[in-house]
Amino acid sequence: MDPLEPLAQLPGVPEAVAEARRAVDRLYGHRVMRRRAAEVTSESALRGARASAALDGADWPLEEVRRRTDFGGDPQARTVGAALRLNAEAGQLLGTWRHSPLQVLARLHLLAAGDLGRGQGSSQDPSQDPSQDPARDQGQGRAQAFGQGADAVAGRPRQGAEQPAELFGPELPAAEGVAAPGTAAAVAPVYRLPPAPGADEAAARLDGLAQLLVSRGGKKHPNERTAPALVVAAIVHGELMTLRPFGTHNGLVARAAQRVVLIAEGLDPQAICPLEVGLAELGTEAYRNALGGYAAGTAEGMALWLTHCAAALRLGVRESTAVCEAMQRGMV
Repeated sequence: MDPLEPLAQLPGVPEAVAEARRAVDRLYGHRVMRRRAAEVTSESALRGARASAALDGADWPLEEVRRRTDFGGDPQARTVGAALRLNAEAGQLLGTWRHSPLQVLARLHLLAAGDLGRGQGSSQDPSQDPSQDPARDQGQGRAQAFGQGADAVAGRPRQGAEQPAELFGPELPAAEGVAAPGTAAAVAPVYRLPPAPGADEAAARLDGLAQLLVSRGGKKHPNERTAPALVVAAIVHGELMTLRPFGTHNGLVARAAQRVVLIAEGLDPQAICPLEVGLAELGTEAYRNALGGYAAGTAEGMALWLTHCAAALRLGVRESTAVCEAMQRGMV
């Protein structure tokens, strides 16, 4: 049995996942998708990148992100540029993701680092033939996939006493009328996101995550129960946010990895559902609290995190549905 499948049966999770799946299916059935799917994909990447950058501290208006061409001038501009590069390339990494998630994570971090990471670490393109993938043997994969040179900072996890940068920027309030899962309860659950583990523990857990993901590949027995794509994506996202394996850009990389999983697992093959938008609309406080639930590892905490991601996906679908409606009326 898929080791992640039991998580899909936690209280409230089956209903949240099913509701998100129905929302995605309705979006894919929109008549605009028959003629202008590529435009919807591009707009989703743009809006998702804007939201991911906002969560990282660069809360720019959408039209400013659309207008700008230079993203190297200051830290906020570099953050927005990093988010745009990540979303632009996410769909090109699927083949390598299935064989070597570690190498894709290295590539994502290199993309996020941009010019700051040139000449540092391994910049090998992970879209190469998987048979030439230096990380296919997970026993030695991390060292080869991430690079171990003295200046290998971009594209490799933290080492020694290195500590990660802050995970979030200034607090984003929840959008008007948007409530995170669990907040309506008489006593809302409150979790604390713990500090990032040390570099050695983070590296070991990152290896374990990669091995788990690779082991889920291949042919499945017709009667085998597997975890829904949304659950797999949420676990990847939550683990990366909890571990904070890199020195910088952990939030951007984690959200980009979730996007890769949603595409690779077939829930959002055309990348038109910007889950990052939903995360921003639910607000930083709810995001951090749900992550604390994931880090706690309890059934209630895990369920909170999974339903939070499901709610974010539905809000992302709502965003793209509005884009489709605007296109249909000739406004875009």
